[in-house]
Amino acid sequence: MKLLTSAILAGAVAMSAGAAKAQEKFITIGTGGQTGVYYVVGQSICRLVNRGTADHNLRCTAPSTGGSIANINAIKAGDMDMGVAQSDWQFHAYNGSSEYEGNQFSDLRAVFSVHGEPFNVIARADAGIGTFDDLKGKRVNVGNPGSGQRATMEVVLDALGWTMSDFSLASELNPAEQSAALGDNKVDAIIYTVGHPNGSIQEATSTVDARLVPVVGPAIDKLVEDNPFYAKATIPGGMYAGNPDPVETFGVKATFVTSATVDEDVVYEVVKAVFDNFDRFKRLHPAFENLVEEDMISQGLSAPLHPGAERYYRERGWLPAS
Repeated sequence: MKLLTSAILAGAVAMSAGAAKAQEKFITIGTGGQTGVYYVVGQSICRLVNRGTADHNLRCTAPSTGGSIANINAIKAGDMDMGVAQSDWQFHAYNGSSEYEGNQFSDLRAVFSVHGEPFNVIARADAGIGTFDDLKGKRVNVGNPGSGQRATMEVVLDALGWTMSDFSLASELNPAEQSAALGDNKVDAIIYTVGHPNGSIQEATSTVDARLVPVVGPAIDKLVEDNPFYAKATIPGGMYAGNPDPVETFGVKATFVTSATVDEDVVYEVVKAVFDNFDRFKRLHPAFENLVEEDMISQGLSAPLHPGAERYYRERGWLPAS
């Protein structure tokens, strides 16, 4: 009888554990290339979410992806729950403009913004490139299709009245490949919209004599003036080998987005995991060091806040009570 009771108890425990496991909800966050900060954003959020799985039953993964546009499209298709995207592509997707003309994602929802992302041009010192105009006729890596940097490069070219044919080569390498291509003299310059410091740019400037190139001028001034999701940016001097002086450019914000169809409680728990552990989050990458909570819930967000995020922000007193 004792053996039978033990067997029944063991079976009940196993069934209970199985039921608890079955209740776990898996969520996927779209990131970017493994050398970029987007990948770290997604991995960091998942790390904090997964620390609390026993409490909320959420299990988070953050695979490497093609970047901003790929993430937004995957969220729209229901293939991912959340993702990281440049503030300009959040704007365009929600409003149905630019690449999203005729393909508006009205269910896109903002969660919070993260770090600033300058538009970076890194050129071999022996390529004779001192300004953006000098890229004409050069071999340039314009970024992989689906990435925010590729789309922003196209916006810059359009503002200047250029096309891809103005380069002798417009390669489409992803961020993990482009620094090696620069070092191997397969391209003269690479483009990268990313926060600093960045491992890929460190690799590029360490393996070959390379310079950060300013992106300035009347066309860029007008681009920033006409689009609220852009802002002037300065890359600090001394951050990368051979680049002792600050470099002027413009940039966007990295933002964390989701869909209106994602459950309110899920988004609430993800936001809570980040902001209840904010000091820990800021230590996970140098680009996060100077983040301020109030800025993260207001800057760079052009889609409506998801109700799950809004609920948490009201509880913290960061938004007025509804």
